[in-house]
Amino acid sequence: MTKILSQIWVVIVMNITSIGQRIWMSLAAIFAVAVVVAVLLSFLAMTEGFSKTLEGSGSNTVAIVTRSGSQSELNSVLSRETINIVTTAPGIAKDANGDPIYSPELYVIVDGIKKTSGTEVNLPMRGISSVGFELRDQVSITSGRMFETGKNEIIVGEGVLREFAGFELGTTVRFGKTEWEVVGTFSTGGNAFESELWADAPTLQSQFQRGSSFQTIRVLLETPDDVSGMAEMVENDPRLFLDVVTEADYFAQQGEALNGIVIFGWIISIFMSVGALAGALNTMYTSVANRAGEIATLRAIGFSNTSAFFGTLAESIVLSVIGGFVGAMASYLFMDGLSASTLGASFTQVVFKFELTTDLFINGAFLALGIGLIGGIFPAARAARLPVIVAFRGAN
Repeated sequence: MTKILSQIWVVIVMNITSIGQRIWMSLAAIFAVAVVVAVLLSFLAMTEGFSKTLEGSGSNTVAIVTRSGSQSELNSVLSRETINIVTTAPGIAKDANGDPIYSPELYVIVDGIKKTSGTEVNLPMRGISSVGFELRDQVSITSGRMFETGKNEIIVGEGVLREFAGFELGTTVRFGKTEWEVVGTFSTGGNAFESELWADAPTLQSQFQRGSSFQTIRVLLETPDDVSGMAEMVENDPRLFLDVVTEADYFAQQGEALNGIVIFGWIISIFMSVGALAGALNTMYTSVANRAGEIATLRAIGFSNTSAFFGTLAESIVLSVIGGFVGAMASYLFMDGLSASTLGASFTQVVFKFELTTDLFINGAFLALGIGLIGGIFPAARAARLPVIVAFRGAN
């Protein structure tokens, strides 16, 4: 057993150190694997970043109430009467005066211009109150000041500033027939709320002719994660057709749409892997043919066919691992932390950052190893089966 292992090690070292003799074929195989891994990690980094942006938006201490069956805030409409009923439900935290702590919010779509492409996109503009501001975790004014009640003033999320033109502090923007002054910018720790514009809710209702209606209600819960009291009241009151979930669960549901992107990324990567696999097979078959004389010599002096098999397989795996490392580093350098925006559930832009995690790198490593293993096993079998006499003839 020790002898066989020693032979395998010798052949592995010989094959790897001779890669330079097949430099162009080897580089082609490395490049093919690198592209596949880079594409996969780019898709996964996009999904990871978008998912974390949404997940970071939700809190288990806050419940969100929408019209029953609404897939997004944009599709929900709540009357003032409905809000007055809901806010009497059990389980809602009270302030020092015994009043329920809640924030009815308006959600409208306005136009924006994407900096990278110059194209017109939909941006979310939220009508909010000071209570709604306090219900968000990690929210802070980063420059300027808070908007004033009754005035056409807005504060702009940091994500909007990064991705869209014309929202700098002090500028005036026009939406329809009304003008709004940017009086401040805010941060919410990098979550989806940074993709929004915020304004005084009654002012937004007036300017967009929404009467007294809202899209959602956010309420502070007495007990985190416990919406049972509100849900029971909604179920038993025939006047109410509402969905009540924690804000954390709401944004988790919004993120489920990313499952299709993940599947698409894997499908694309698998198809591309076929091309990389073809390159690996070609490289390794060429390697076996070029080293036929070496294989014959080793076999003649007592090396087993097992050593030829594992030596060839190891070369394929090493090339794929190098390719995987190159692809991963390229993704890390060019994608990690990259700011981008895409359509969310409300058909408005959500700004997020690509994020490469350890788990994603592990996925890329497994893909590279798979290509190397499959791409090397057949040439390795050929090397192991090559008769000594045939090998010598092929070397002449």
